[in-house]
Amino acid sequence: MAITKTWQVNTMERDLSDGHVNKVIYRVIGKDDGVEKDRATGEVEFTKPSSLPSDFVKYEKLDEATVLSWVKEKLKEEKDAEGKVIDRVALIEKAIDDNIALINTPVTATGKPF
Repeated sequence: MAITKTWQVNTMERDLSDGHVNKVIYRVIGKDDGVEKDRATGEVEFTKPSSLPSDFVKYEKLDEATVLSWVKEKLKEEKDAEGKVIDRVALIEKAIDDNIALINTPVTATGKPF
């Protein structure tokens, strides 16, 4: 069992006046031995600062690796109900691992014996 997880940008929302990315919708595809068995999707919103930073990357110059680094950074900074920082990247990837394990080795079944 060789589970891999691939993060992808599904789509982005941006401000047309300056290209600031306001929202990224992402997906994580979980494969076991090359076969897709699970996926997770979500979105991350970004607040536009009052002025664009000096390291601002124009929309036309963005690549998937850069945007995914923003997504993962934001997900690693999320807080739970008590205000404690949680690593949602690790939680998402663990959920995919757990789901694939259940698919590969089910613990329940449905049906009738007749």
